[in-house]
Amino acid sequence: MSRETLLPALAAHVMQNGLGSLSLRPLARSAGTSDRMLIYHFGSKERLVEALLDFLALQFTQALDTAFPARRSVSRRACAQTVFDITGQPEFAPFFRVWWDIVAGCAAGDRAHLDAAGRIMDRLLDWVVDHLPESDPDPAEGARAVLAVIEGAQMLRAVGRGSIGQAGLSALEG
Repeated sequence: MSRETLLPALAAHVMQNGLGSLSLRPLARSAGTSDRMLIYHFGSKERLVEALLDFLALQFTQALDTAFPARRSVSRRACAQTVFDITGQPEFAPFFRVWWDIVAGCAAGDRAHLDAAGRIMDRLLDWVVDHLPESDPDPAEGARAVLAVIEGAQMLRAVGRGSIGQAGLSALEG
């Protein structure tokens, strides 16, 4: 087994069980290996979690690419709405369970979670830039606005206030 062959099984375990009570033994068991072998391959639990979160972020953006229309969006609002609609599908729910675990770790000041969240947000900003209209006057600024609105709308949807999130999406500049 290698890191690359372990990551899909580890990711599946985390997607099903979350990060909140992540323990090496059950994680290793889910991948058909031992906790010692996980440490051998990743160096430490912290580096394993870092690699795992990076792998999940890549899976998330690939899932978005698969579900997103092949063309660029016609506006910032259309990009945000499409991402919001896509990520509301049941197959994206496990990603968001893990994301809210990461956010909770960030709120608690956990440096590893803050670092992982930063890398994930950077990856998502790049993804949004690539999906905004080619005519967008400031794609970097547009991506920041779109991502902020999407994140807020998703959080509101998660707490049962999707209509408020939808209002935020609707207010986004074209």
